[in-house]
Amino acid sequence: MNNLKTNFSILLFLLFAFPVLSLAQSRTEVNIPDIPGYQTLKCDFHMHTVFSDGDVWPTVRVQEAWLEGLDAIAITDHIEYLPHSQDMEIDHNRSFEIAEPLAEQMGIVLIPATEITRKMPPGHLNALFITNANLMDREDWWEACVEAKEQGAFIFWNHPGWKAQQPDTTRWWDEHTRLINSGMLHGMEVYNHKEFYPEVLSWAREKKLTVFANSDIHSPAHMTYGDKHRPMTLVFATDKSMGAIKQAMKDRRTVAYFENQLVGEKQYLTPLFFGSIEIKNKRVGLENRQIRKIQVHNSSDLDFHLKLRQPAVGFSCPDKITLKAHQTVFIDLTGTSDEVATMDRLKISYEVSNLLTLEGKPLQVKLDMANR
Repeated sequence: MNNLKTNFSILLFLLFAFPVLSLAQSRTEVNIPDIPGYQTLKCDFHMHTVFSDGDVWPTVRVQEAWLEGLDAIAITDHIEYLPHSQDMEIDHNRSFEIAEPLAEQMGIVLIPATEITRKMPPGHLNALFITNANLMDREDWWEACVEAKEQGAFIFWNHPGWKAQQPDTTRWWDEHTRLINSGMLHGMEVYNHKEFYPEVLSWAREKKLTVFANSDIHSPAHMTYGDKHRPMTLVFATDKSMGAIKQAMKDRRTVAYFENQLVGEKQYLTPLFFGSIEIKNKRVGLENRQIRKIQVHNSSDLDFHLKLRQPAVGFSCPDKITLKAHQTVFIDLTGTSDEVATMDRLKISYEVSNLLTLEGKPLQVKLDMANR
């Protein structure tokens, strides 16, 4: 009878503390386009549950991910930091085992993972695509990483600019060089939780590391981000499967998405931008001393902030444009010479200030439209 009362009390607690578990909900889709040859998967590869220092049960992480439009997640509970160990028996594989059946039902790719949590150096490392997290419970951090490598893990460095571990400067350590040389460091977070680390972009570029943006979430998602989207990693995969995601990571086919910003390689930012916008005018027909309005529609969830890079030839255009998410805007073009009437195409060079390349510079784009 006492067990029955206890179980009923736990059920009531879950229903009221986490209404996401009990109420019918609708999924919010993330509107960012696919790019040629690949699906754009929305992913979060860094989160915690009560099996380390998180506040929620593993299945809640799956339901939150589904509600927020994610395609793939990794629950990366700490191996070394276990504040709930007095309340529950800790098995480092258990959070994955609990979450996996629900993830399969809800169409979420759940990647087996763990976090190797040490002081700097080397700091905190996430190991993805592992087979047994318990075997990484080693006193020596290097031995833990070797075990991860033997399990075929993809390892990335968490929050490299975190002030709690590097209060004065964001430094690259000899230990990280050793990890790279030994094939045990493949990526790094350029954004974690609510922090952006622009100083590490040069490392990602020079050392050919895959970039990530992750939530590192501990509390319930709605308490952390409210009605804003969580940071996520956009993965450009051939299909929605664990194998395709792992291959995309190895090939560095990712972009960090956070707040209203994208950070990554130009070869992925460019098709994301042009896949999001559509110039609706079939032909402008601009002549000298005339004003023509062109309509540009943005189908994505991002506002794109454009700044003119250089004056256009034969006509003038706005110095700054904001292409708002899910809206169409008018842009005025004014003919400034007789030459413009003879031009087959009109081209305008802008930079997109909230799309940042690994060189630390805004993405450069060219709006190209038919004139005659």
